[in-house]
Parts: sequence; C-alpha cells; structure tokens
Amino acid sequence: MIARRLRQYFITGLLVWLPMAVTIWVLTWLYGLLDGIFLSVLGAADAVIPGLHTLADALKAIPGFGVLSVTIIILITGLFVANIFGQWWLRQWDKLMNRIPVVRSIYTSVKQVSDTLFSGSGHAFSKALLIRYPHTEAWAMAFLTGRPGGEVAAKLNGDYVSVFIPTTPNPTSGFFMMLPRQHVIELDMSVDNALKYIISMGVVVPDGLDNPALKAH
Repeated sequence: MIARRLRQYFITGLLVWLPMAVTIWVLTWLYGLLDGIFLSVLGAADAVIPGLHTLADALKAIPGFGVLSVTIIILITGLFVANIFGQWWLRQWDKLMNRIPVVRSIYTSVKQVSDTLFSGSGHAFSKALLIRYPHTEAWAMAFLTGRPGGEVAAKLNGDYVSVFIPTTPNPTSGFFMMLPRQHVIELDMSVDNALKYIISMGVVVPDGLDNPALKAH
C-alpha cells in the first residue's frame, strides 16, 4: 500500500517537472547553438584580423550577447534581402556557392530543403495524414511534404504524394516515403495537434475541433 502511494506521488511529481525540464533543455540547447555560432564568427574574425581577441574576450564575457547578436544579424539579413538590391546580392552569393565543388552540393541541398520548409506557399508539413505503416494492419501518423518530382515522378505511374513519418517521442527523426494518394487519409486536425499526439505517444488526444469546418457542425 505504501509502495503504491509512493509510486503514485512519484509519477505525479514527474508529470509536473518533466515538461519544465524538457522545455529548459530545448531552450538551453538553442542558446548554446546560437552562442556557439557567434563565438565561431568571432574566432574566424580574430584569425583574419589580428588584435580582435581583446574585443572578442570582452564580448564573450557578456551573458546572452551571442544569442542577441545572431538574432539581430538574422533580422537585418531578412530586411536587406527583402528589396531588389538585396535579392541581386543574394543571387550573386548563390552563384558563388554553386561554383565551389564540395560546398555546392551541401549548400544547394540545404537551401532547397529550407526554402521548401519555410516557404509560405509550399506544401511541406501542411497536412496531417494517416497511412498504413509498417504493415497493412497498422496505422501511423505522417505529414504531407509535397509530391515526387523529376526522374522519380517519371518512374512512378499514378498520383503519388511524399510523406514524412516521424518517430516518437522525438519527431525530428523519421522516415520518408512516397505513397499513392488513395492510400493516404487526410486528417482535419492541425499539424500542431498532430505533433502533440505523436510526441505524447497517443496520451494527449486532440479533440479535433481546431478546424472551423468542424466547429460549424
């Protein structure tokens, strides 16, 4: 009896602290990533322009300065590229990157993925889906990422869609598949609710009322 109560208290306390711990871990990882980018830029600048190490050491001592600097630089870059002059410089930069043999393949691949994911007009992760995986008697949740193109589309007969099947509880890894459209069931739930459902391993069940069309009924 005592052991059961202790276990219940432990699980209750764990449910309180686990979301907070995961949130702190993600924020700490993001902080370290942005701060590391800033320190790498400072190190490269110090190697090119000797004598900057004194300024670099002073800036490193300021907590959060790296995160703030990277954020400001990203915002300024977005503002610069938003006009015709900035677009011209961006095209010149892309041409330069595409002329470097090893860098070209990496840069082009990352740019295509980022343009697809962050484009407002794209279809990446625009729909939550149900598919049969890993066998015909099982179902898994997936996300629509687009349609096959190029040689792949030419080799496939019929209407196919590209999907990403995330793993749980870490949805950043998963599997990429191309399936016939008739084998895919589109869900009305939002992508955010689908992610919560996947991360919680089915514990957090979406009510399905985030869609205005469903609320009308």
